[in-house]
Amino acid sequence: MAQTTPNHTQTVSGWAAHDSSGKLTPYTFKRRENGPDDVTIDILYCGICHTDLHYAKNEWGITMYPVVPGHEMTGVISKVGSNVKKFKIGDRVGVGCIAASCLSCEFCQDSQENYCEKLQFTYNGIFWDGSITYGGYSKMFVSDQRYVVHIPESLPMDAAAPLLCAGITVFTPMKDMDLIHSPRKKVGVVGLGGLGHIAVKFGKAFGHHVTVISTSASKEKEAKERLGADEFIVSKDPQQMQRHRRTLDFVLDTVSAEHCIGPILELLKVNGTLSIVGAPDKPIQLPSFPLIFGKRTVKGSIIGGIQETQEMMDLCGKYNITSDIEVVKPDDINHAMERLTKNDVRYRFVIDIAQNNTKL
Repeated sequence: MAQTTPNHTQTVSGWAAHDSSGKLTPYTFKRRENGPDDVTIDILYCGICHTDLHYAKNEWGITMYPVVPGHEMTGVISKVGSNVKKFKIGDRVGVGCIAASCLSCEFCQDSQENYCEKLQFTYNGIFWDGSITYGGYSKMFVSDQRYVVHIPESLPMDAAAPLLCAGITVFTPMKDMDLIHSPRKKVGVVGLGGLGHIAVKFGKAFGHHVTVISTSASKEKEAKERLGADEFIVSKDPQQMQRHRRTLDFVLDTVSAEHCIGPILELLKVNGTLSIVGAPDKPIQLPSFPLIFGKRTVKGSIIGGIQETQEMMDLCGKYNITSDIEVVKPDDINHAMERLTKNDVRYRFVIDIAQNNTKL
């Protein structure tokens, strides 16, 4: 049963999970009216993130059913509030993971809303008016203008959608390490999936030597010939791992499955940094010796703030960087979710929200 909030009078059709089976079915609910600081977006496309699967099945134990997933949405503005200056009707825009923040803490004041302690997400969050947020698996979305970004005209709206989560997730740690404008570095990317393949594209666009580290030897051709990686290491091969010891300046670990990062740390040079953006559901195995004997650093990173997301989008427009996608119709959402559980996608599913067939 959809919540009833006084100013939530706009009827919207979408797709929701109602229990831990994770099955998504058509769902009609209410969104708020477009306020003075809001824009209303007619959604065209929405990426399917692995997080959507976790929430649909309540795998983290925090889902508020019914849940309408989706935080990688692109669309066109159909309404603007009286205080909105940066956007106009007809603009191509995107909304990622953030729906609200406190706006007054040190992080919000520094355009790092992603670290605000009162951060609320695009779905399964609590908005300022007390309502539960519903995401982009729906026909329309209302967002405060402060959490919306422009999509460059040069980027296709479908392949740009995953940049709102997967793209910014890998861009932020790379920017944090000053890899956008720095001299050529040796960068490693662990995992060649939805996040990893975009990280490879960023690394090459920024002029770095990129090495993909994967358990799957079968991905080497794809990594080198299609994505432009310079080298490929099969992490299960001790000889390859030994041969590449102390060769990398920076490693980005995108793997969400349980794994030991000790061998990965050994690939770093002295003073090298490992940044973790994958989120395994079990604790990461972190032996101390590779840290101690290599003066290495391990750090984590999440999505970026809105200003940083816009910067990323603009750079994607400049370098023509998009996600490699498979577009699915709304009636194929559940099948796509099943395939996602098996990692059977290269590299991101995107739902064609605006197409006519709305039957699941």
